[in-house]
Amino acid sequence: MRDFYEVLGVSRDASADEIKHAYRKKARQLHPDYAGPESEEAFKEVSVAYEVLRDPQKRREYDMGGASAFSGAGAGDNFGFADLFEAMFGSMGFSSGMGQTRARRGQDLLRAVEITLEEVTFGVTKDIRLDTAVVCETCEGSCCAPGTSPAICSTCGGSGSIRTVQNSLLGPIQTTIACQACAGRGHTIPHPCPECAGEGRVRATRTLQIQIPAGVQDGARLRLTGEGEAGPEGGPSGDLYIEIRQKSDSRFSRQGTDLHTRITIPMTTAALGTVFSLETYDGEQEVIIPAGTQPETEIVLKGLGIGRPTGRGRGNLRIHIGVNIPDDLSADQRNVLEQLAQERGETRVPPPDSAAGPLGWLKNKFGA
Repeated sequence: MRDFYEVLGVSRDASADEIKHAYRKKARQLHPDYAGPESEEAFKEVSVAYEVLRDPQKRREYDMGGASAFSGAGAGDNFGFADLFEAMFGSMGFSSGMGQTRARRGQDLLRAVEITLEEVTFGVTKDIRLDTAVVCETCEGSCCAPGTSPAICSTCGGSGSIRTVQNSLLGPIQTTIACQACAGRGHTIPHPCPECAGEGRVRATRTLQIQIPAGVQDGARLRLTGEGEAGPEGGPSGDLYIEIRQKSDSRFSRQGTDLHTRITIPMTTAALGTVFSLETYDGEQEVIIPAGTQPETEIVLKGLGIGRPTGRGRGNLRIHIGVNIPDDLSADQRNVLEQLAQERGETRVPPPDSAAGPLGWLKNKFGA
């Protein structure tokens, strides 16, 4: 048999509170409802160790005689089912996995979080406030008033169920139903916690810091395991789902991991070329417009797009070029363009004179 102090993970001079805290932690980790049936033996071992070390007299006897003084614990008369049940429920408020109702899980929560496109690009840490159910600090989820423990149900003897036998034409029929006295839990709470009224949890507002990764999609839901509402009577907490809402941006749009923006330049700039500064999420960037840039040309700034969710690099920033063709040329400006067209050998058919109307166009066309 392993050393009881080693089983609980405490030193031999540990206080009663330290032993109690260590037991609660171990029991939650090894409880068959959570860890599976294969953990039942380890759970019993922890319960036996706690049953001995929590009692001052038994602890003195153990310290003097070692494990041999309790060699029958957990297997014989020294530690039967009732002792195991009492050891467990002395500090916890869920079923033992031996026929009682399983611990009820807390509800999942859903919260929407708005983030900017810039925050999508780099990822962001957000603090959110949750009005939710949390474990009662007074009873730590046991549902019992301080200094008290749950009691084994006197109706079902701790099994959480009642067996009944009814005679029928086919012979006796045995049925098993949940014990109404304890609602299938196998225990009752003689002295409920005054803070939570025996619920094991209370309503409270808590602040949670969440990490939103770069590249998250609009409408995506992030799951945070165990951050939902605390379960009643010491049950496991639900999960928290964060739904991403991406705000629109007047300067940039998104396609995958690429950012897109559009700028419009004069036709003279498109013809002659230029250099200008563009304010991006990474600060000002120098953009070169080559001479002879055509409308809808795309200029790519590599690595200045949205971070990839995998953490491996970023997309690109794509600049779409629009060219502004003036529609209000003065006579002098028109002459300059006509001279340029002549020098380049470009011919054109003048459009109709809209001011003269259709008849005026016919006169100009046919010399009428």
